[in-house]
Amino acid sequence: MMKSAAPVRFTREAIAKMSAKERSMLARSVTCGETMIEAHTLFAMDSVAEVLEQITQNNWDHVFIINEDGVPMGRIHAVDILKLIARKTVNRSVAWMHAVPAQQLVNVPPMTVRKNTPLLKAGALMLAHDLNQIAVVDDDGILIGVVGHHTMARHMPKFII
Repeated sequence: MMKSAAPVRFTREAIAKMSAKERSMLARSVTCGETMIEAHTLFAMDSVAEVLEQITQNNWDHVFIINEDGVPMGRIHAVDILKLIARKTVNRSVAWMHAVPAQQLVNVPPMTVRKNTPLLKAGALMLAHDLNQIAVVDDDGILIGVVGHHTMARHMPKFII
């Protein structure tokens, strides 16, 4: 079996020598799979207390909730947990947070892109849907990473001269 070719890395100097059309084509060829980072995940049956603990201990602003197969079921943002706990109608006891599974905090599956999706398309989706990150899944729908505004900021400026 042949090894797949490693992605070609271009320096700013090499990109500066390219025509605008070449830079544009190169920028459009960068994929989510090449640039993604590891996603913050917890399982659907983990408790709200576990979600809160992981978010605070690791200084995460969000966590993806996945099922036992690794398929993303939803995304929980730290602010959403704080709003829920702060509500007067919610029992703020520790027992409640340990008893409620994380999957009850999500109501819609997260928006996802495939690993071969162009990074620019993922960026356009994030802008259109007011997201600060988007899940990257493989061909089986299993969460393999995440791209966000930080990914765009790290990889796209080199194409703008």
